[in-house]
Amino acid sequence: MRKTPALVVAAAVVAGLAAALPAAAANGPAVIPQSHPQWATPSAKVAATAAGESVTFRVYLRTNNETGAEALAQSLSDPTSATYAQYLTPAQVKAQFAPTQSQVDSVRTWLGTAGFTIDTVPTNNAYVEATGTTTQIDNAFRVQLGEYTTAGQTLRAPNTDLSIPANLTNTVLGVVGIDQSEDLMTPELAGAPTPNVVPPPAGFRNAQPCSQFFGQLRDTTDPQFQGQTLSYAPCGYTPTQVRGAYGINETVRDGIDGRGVTVAIVDAFGSPNLFADAAEYARRNDPAHPLLASQFTQMVADPTPGFEAQCGAAGWYTEQSLDVEAVHAMAPGAHILFVGGASCQDVALDASLNSIVAAHSASMVSNSYGHAGEDVPAATVQAFHQIAVQAVLEGIGLYFSSGDSGDEAAKVGRPEADFAAVDPFVTAVGGTSLGIDKHNRVMLQTGWEIGKSSLGNGVWNPPVYQSGAGGGTSRVFAEPFYQKGVVPDALAAENQTGTNRGRVVPDISMLADPNTGFLIGLTETFPTGVQYDQFRIGGTSLASPLLAGMMADSDQLDHFHHGFINPLLYHFTAHTPAISDVQPVTNSGVVRVDFVNGVDATGGLVRTVRMFNDPDQTIHTTRGYDNVTGVGTPRGVLFLLLS
Repeated sequence: MRKTPALVVAAAVVAGLAAALPAAAANGPAVIPQSHPQWATPSAKVAATAAGESVTFRVYLRTNNETGAEALAQSLSDPTSATYAQYLTPAQVKAQFAPTQSQVDSVRTWLGTAGFTIDTVPTNNAYVEATGTTTQIDNAFRVQLGEYTTAGQTLRAPNTDLSIPANLTNTVLGVVGIDQSEDLMTPELAGAPTPNVVPPPAGFRNAQPCSQFFGQLRDTTDPQFQGQTLSYAPCGYTPTQVRGAYGINETVRDGIDGRGVTVAIVDAFGSPNLFADAAEYARRNDPAHPLLASQFTQMVADPTPGFEAQCGAAGWYTEQSLDVEAVHAMAPGAHILFVGGASCQDVALDASLNSIVAAHSASMVSNSYGHAGEDVPAATVQAFHQIAVQAVLEGIGLYFSSGDSGDEAAKVGRPEADFAAVDPFVTAVGGTSLGIDKHNRVMLQTGWEIGKSSLGNGVWNPPVYQSGAGGGTSRVFAEPFYQKGVVPDALAAENQTGTNRGRVVPDISMLADPNTGFLIGLTETFPTGVQYDQFRIGGTSLASPLLAGMMADSDQLDHFHHGFINPLLYHFTAHTPAISDVQPVTNSGVVRVDFVNGVDATGGLVRTVRMFNDPDQTIHTTRGYDNVTGVGTPRGVLFLLLS
């Protein structure tokens, strides 16, 4: 779904300016610019919103001394700074930068006077959550809510920008949740079964033949593809294979396994089988490293009514199993904190992320979801950015998947990087196609850019782009300090005007291609009943937790919380043996065999070729830094010794 543009507002946020300040008349209300979605045009309106409908929303409060907070975040994360890694506690962040109690009280008083019920204020005073009727919203924010059609759906939105009392101009950052721009936040998950609503997702199995390691079995049944006899896709790599490919099997066996470090995972909802499935997966595929109950904590918000169906909750269940099993594969000694949001909206996912940051309950957070592109409401961009800055101040690393649809042009009409991976205070994790040989070593590695070819009348059709890692140059965020002099000028100048330069993503990459993907296990719904099963999967949803797990190992080995790693990554790690440069390959791919019905051969089989490095994108894998794989991929113990 397209979102309301936030280009001017968010660009100013990065510079630490007071962007999107409400425009206050001398004696009247203050208007919040860009708080009316562009898709809510008069011609798209189909009805007025029902007067008694209940709506929960958040009023985000502005960080005090935003410029100072961002400057300090840069200083604390820059290895060349005298204050590097001298992180603040949550209490210190609150004392120096959080909205004051009097500011919170002024917002609460206004909302209470308007008839709203005050629901939540987090410990870091980031927002005030309230609930009220649509009539109360109309009156308080001086708008008229209506139902508008967009992208095949009917969504709620105000008819104009929201207004607030003029005396709150310097307090209120923005309002999130009054319109429904954010209803379809999706996991960056590729190769998953078709989701259904809870209970467990629809069953999915890999068809045979498939290879136990890259190149094991070759397709001698079908015609050659472009003169080559390609191998069958791997059945799904196991934890031992992936650890071996990244050079950490020995270190994990020696006890450098993330112990003493907490890795948090944020997703929507919470599978009731999450721990049991992950423990069963470890028992079957990594028996030397069981997942113990003492290593796992789950905190799940009560689902917002109606959103389990609207968000495809079971699809998020698959994402959750992937995230937990991938983190445990790379850091089998780490503690995993799973935090499930009440819905797939930003308003819920940001609340989960903020709860982790406000309490500093983890050293790093893996987030495998995102918007298609950057066309996101201004309040959402700014609210998230404030959370990211606080995470950096506390020494918490935020890892975000870069996306699974390449340059997004097919979805949004032009090349765009994905939010929230583009925020300059998070680490954007791109993806690779990875061939692991029988000795658990890298046989092939390239950027994940797949062209799919189908067999028709005995002839392979020309490959057509199917999926790949997200990346590109932000239209929203300016070039961050750590990318200057490292990212090629030509990439930083894309999508810019004049001499402006933008933030380029991703920063680093790991295995993501579902055609060379990771084996996961979870409880699924099959025609014969509900049962645990396993299948191959991928996406940058895989890359992000793999990296988070590896960073947990690094934290343990170095006796040091690395926090936000981008400055270190670009200036001290890129172009060194700690990073493997990911380069393009030619005339290489795999043959996939899939069940038509996703479960068994009764509905027939389909055979396709998946070629690496499909050229039909504006982002490409190249030597050195590129906008598919970033600086490259981690290389063993040299990468773990980051500090």
